[in-house]
Amino acid sequence: MDATTTSPHLDLRAALLVAGVLAAVKLVAHLLTTGAFGYGFFVDELYFLACAEHLDWGYVDMPPLLPAVTAAVRALLGDSLPAVRLLPALAGAALVLMTGLFAHDLGGRRFAVGLASLTVLAAPIYWAYHAYHSMNAFEPLVWTGWAWLLVRLLRDERPRLWLWFGLLAGLGLLTKHTTAVFGASVVIGLLATRDRRQLATRWPWLGGAVALALLLPNLLWMVGHGFPHLEMLANIRANGRDVGLSPFGFLGQQVLMLNPVVAPVWLAGLASLLAGGAGRFRALGVAFLVFMALMLITGGRPYYPAPLYPTLLAVGTVAVERWAQRLDPRWATPAVSGAVAVSGLLLAPMFLPCLPPEVLIRYSRLTGVGQPRIENHRLGPLPQLFADRFGWPEMAAEVARVYHALPPGDRERAAIFGQNYGQAGAVDLFGPELGLPKAISGHLTYWMWGPRGATGEVVVVLDDDRETLERYFDSVQLAGRVEHPYSMPYQHFDVWVCRGLKLPMAELWPLVKSYD
Repeated sequence: MDATTTSPHLDLRAALLVAGVLAAVKLVAHLLTTGAFGYGFFVDELYFLACAEHLDWGYVDMPPLLPAVTAAVRALLGDSLPAVRLLPALAGAALVLMTGLFAHDLGGRRFAVGLASLTVLAAPIYWAYHAYHSMNAFEPLVWTGWAWLLVRLLRDERPRLWLWFGLLAGLGLLTKHTTAVFGASVVIGLLATRDRRQLATRWPWLGGAVALALLLPNLLWMVGHGFPHLEMLANIRANGRDVGLSPFGFLGQQVLMLNPVVAPVWLAGLASLLAGGAGRFRALGVAFLVFMALMLITGGRPYYPAPLYPTLLAVGTVAVERWAQRLDPRWATPAVSGAVAVSGLLLAPMFLPCLPPEVLIRYSRLTGVGQPRIENHRLGPLPQLFADRFGWPEMAAEVARVYHALPPGDRERAAIFGQNYGQAGAVDLFGPELGLPKAISGHLTYWMWGPRGATGEVVVVLDDDRETLERYFDSVQLAGRVEHPYSMPYQHFDVWVCRGLKLPMAELWPLVKSYD
């Protein structure tokens, strides 16, 4: 059977039912585990919620769409954990559904549609992506939509779809700037294949104009602010924050992130795009190879290619289905599906917060399964993706205790300074109910928001040392301590009350800038 023609053996309603059931499993799993067992807001979510109070056309480390979406969520649903996590959970379910329907559009029958959805459901990286609110939850939808549109416009000769391609590209660029790397990879893929003739028409260029028009306000913001994102990336490379991986290590992480049992499926998809039944879409296969090469050359994080894999899985499951039909589907299809499902269940607890911390620690030791490290931080009992969900309310409560212990005159003048956006974001989110003012910080976009009227007469400083603080203040007093058994070790710190800033705040502020 030709993998590029719609199968007459499974109508769209049946495909929707098969993929929809697995999408519902994904949605329910995320909703039921939101806030369970003490796993609270992730550190990045605290920052995104703060950015949502400062809407702009750009931020130091991201484009403007996610903060805008976050602001809409807060306005409509509030800022509770279930409200903030609803859209990522829906995005995860949509990705499961989309991948199954993509396989159907490529000619997949019931097994291919179900397996395509199941492989996404069983992939650890997507459990992680959709378990908290970030741009990573939405990026795979955009990239999979891109790939599907490219298949349609190449297969059905519908060049006007380039306009929709451009619209999705613009939304992707406003979500995360790595979309530009994928876009460049697609262009190279087209140039490297016979589909380069597409670029000789006006439609791709019109689509590109749509994308550029959507990106333009953010681009102007970046130019006006001196491209702070590039400055941040340079600082990260200089300070060695990220774990360095060899090419083999990087590729090995791809296998682990997608579930080792699933690797033959996406590899079959890549082979099919490059040389198999889906070869008429070779440009997509070349784009994947180009993107991976760029990641290896530039030292990209191992999860950056994750949005590409639903496309490979959709194509690969059609090839696997043909293979199963040539053998004996009575045993081949349940064997493949069962292996994917069981492996997904075994891996899920390390990426979806579905076990109490103490049980998770024992489970990890028993199975030898853990989250891959992507940053060079000292770890506590939990992996970083889970540890960074603990300790924030307790931290805010300790800061409130220190703040309210100040004499009334000092309280009126006091500012609260956090060393990173997690500390400042926790004060901003939990502080209002505790009677705290908004925090200030030199970290990323917090630095752009300035000292918020702080004079330096009284500053509650989180996470610093006496020697450093005494260089800038006349009086430094140890006033509190923040710790949590499950939080990251770098979030265990002292709280200081500092008085009498020795230089004007306007002179201090450039010194606290931290783009890393």
